[in-house]
Amino acid sequence: MNIKTLAPDISVSPQLTPQDVGLAAAQGFRAIIINRPDGESDDQPGHELIAEAAQRHGLEVCYIPIVPGQLSDADVAMFAEALHEMPAPALAFCRTGTRSATLWALTQAGHLSVDAILKTTSSAGYDLAALRPRLEARDKSADAGIGRVPTHDVLIIGAGAAGISVASSLLKRRPGLDIAIIDPRTDHYYQPGWTLVGGGVFKREDTVRAMDGLIPKGVKWIPAACARFKPDRNEVVLEDGTAIGYRALIAAPGLKLDWDAIEGLKESLGRNGVTSNYRFDMAPYTWDLVQSVGSGRALFTQPPMPIKCAGAPQKAMYLACDAWRRRGVLKNIDVSFHNAGAVLFGVKDYVPALMEYVKKYNIDLNFNETLVAVDGPAKKALFEIKDASGNVRREEKTFDMLHVCPPQVGLDFIRNSPLANSTGWIDVNAETLQHTKYGNIFSLGDAASTPNAKTAAAVRKQAPVCAHNVLCVIDGKAPTAVYNGYGSCPLTVERGKIVLAEFAYGGKLDPSVPKWMLDGTKPTRAAWFLKEKMLPAIYFDMMLKGTETLARPTILPHRPAEHEAQPALSNKATSKVA
Repeated sequence: MNIKTLAPDISVSPQLTPQDVGLAAAQGFRAIIINRPDGESDDQPGHELIAEAAQRHGLEVCYIPIVPGQLSDADVAMFAEALHEMPAPALAFCRTGTRSATLWALTQAGHLSVDAILKTTSSAGYDLAALRPRLEARDKSADAGIGRVPTHDVLIIGAGAAGISVASSLLKRRPGLDIAIIDPRTDHYYQPGWTLVGGGVFKREDTVRAMDGLIPKGVKWIPAACARFKPDRNEVVLEDGTAIGYRALIAAPGLKLDWDAIEGLKESLGRNGVTSNYRFDMAPYTWDLVQSVGSGRALFTQPPMPIKCAGAPQKAMYLACDAWRRRGVLKNIDVSFHNAGAVLFGVKDYVPALMEYVKKYNIDLNFNETLVAVDGPAKKALFEIKDASGNVRREEKTFDMLHVCPPQVGLDFIRNSPLANSTGWIDVNAETLQHTKYGNIFSLGDAASTPNAKTAAAVRKQAPVCAHNVLCVIDGKAPTAVYNGYGSCPLTVERGKIVLAEFAYGGKLDPSVPKWMLDGTKPTRAAWFLKEKMLPAIYFDMMLKGTETLARPTILPHRPAEHEAQPALSNKATSKVA
C-alpha cells in the first residue's frame, strides 16, 4: 500500500484490495471511504468485496464513487459528512488516490488557505494546482458566509505548567510548527511554591510571573477562554463565539477547585482562622495564622481524591507543627488531620516516615471524615464520618485554625463536553495520553483521566510523551511514546527536611536518582534543598522551556493503535453506502 497522510483524521491511497484492508486495520485505520466506481478495470475488486473485508476487520465503510471529471459539489458534501460521521482516522482510495485527495482539498476550502491545501496535497504526491480556481471560488464563498476558521497545526487549551511545557517540547522536536495556546489569564503561577508560602519560607510574589514572558517564542497566544469543543469538525469555540481549527488538539486546562461544595467555606476564607494554601491570595494568611495561634485547636482537612498533590494538605500541617514546636507552643495546640480517604498516603513505602512525624507532633489522625460545612464566625466545622459498615453520621468540631483543601473536579466546559468520561475528566489512554475516541486529541496535566498523582512533576514526564505522540499523529503514524504514571510529592515534614515521594502507576517506586544518593523514603536535607533551591529554577528555566533532562520519554519500536474494532458497516454520511 502507498498510503499518504493529509491530516490526522484522513489519509488517501491508490486502489485497495481486500487483503490491504486488513493491513489498514492493523495500522490503526477505523474507516474506509471508497471513491472509485466499480468496473473501471477488469482486475479491480468491487466495492462490495472491500466492504466485506472492512466488516471482517471491524472497520466502517462508505461508498462515494467519483467518475473522473464529474466530481460535484454534492460529492464534496457527502465526503465531508463521511469524515464528520465516521470514526477517525479514515483511509480513502480511488485508482491513484487523486480523486480522494481532491475531495479532501475541496472540503478544506474555507477552513484552510488555498496555498496550505495545495502544499499539503503536493507533499503527499498529488499535484492539484489545476484545482486552484475551484478552491478559490469555494474559499471566497465561505468568506461571504460565516468566514474562514483560523486553523493551527497544534492548538493547546491552557497555558499552565502542562500547556507551556508541551508547547516547548513540540518546538524542540519540530521548530517552526504552527502552535497556538488559548488561555485568558495574564499571570502564571508556580503552584508548588504555595505550600512554602504558607510555611513562611517563600514570599507570595516569588510564585507568580507574567504569562507573556513564559509563552514560548513562535507560539501564538490567544488570550481568551475556551467555551466548547467540536471534535468532529476539528474546532474549538471561544466564549465570544469565535471558532478555531486544529490538526491536533492538546487539552490541558487544569481542574476546578470546588469551594462551593463545602457550605459556608467561600464566605469564611481569609478570616475567622479559615485558610487554604490552594489559593495564591490565601497562602500568606496561613502563615499569619501559624504565627499568631499559640493554643487551642487546629484542624487540617483533605477531601476525596483526586486532588492536586495528594500530600499538600498534610504538608501544610507538618510545617505548621514544626513552627509551633520551634516556638515552644505545640504542646498547647490540639492538632488533628481529617482525611476523607482511608490512608495517610497512597504509596505505603512512604507512610512509616510520615507516621514518625505524626507521633512527633502528636497529631490526631482521622480517616473517612469529609468536611461538608464551615461556620467561620462560630469557628465550627461540620464533618461527615463514615464507619466500617458504611454508615454516615455528622459531627461538629470547633477550631481556632482551619486549613482546608477543597474538593476538586473537572472544569465545567470539560465535564459538559464530548471529551469527558463519566467522572468529568478528559478520557485518554493512560500511557499514550491520546483520547480514547478522537485520535488527534491529547490531554495531560490535571484535566486528564490518567490515574496518576496530579502534580507538576507528573507534567514534567507527560509533556515529552504528549509532544512525541502528537507529532506521530500529525505525520499519520500511531503514538509510540509511553508515560509510566510518574508523579512526585516532596512531603515537607519539617523546615529543612523532606520525604521525597516518587512513584509510578500502581504505587511502584520510581526514584530519579539511586537510593544511595537520596533515599526518598526517609526525611532528608538534600530533598529540602531540592525543593527550596532547585525546583523553582527547574520549573521555570527547564521544564517550561522544553528541557527534558531526566524526563525523556520511553519510545516503543512499534505500538498498534488503541482503537476498538467497530464491526458494523456505516449507514451514516451518504445514501451511497454499500
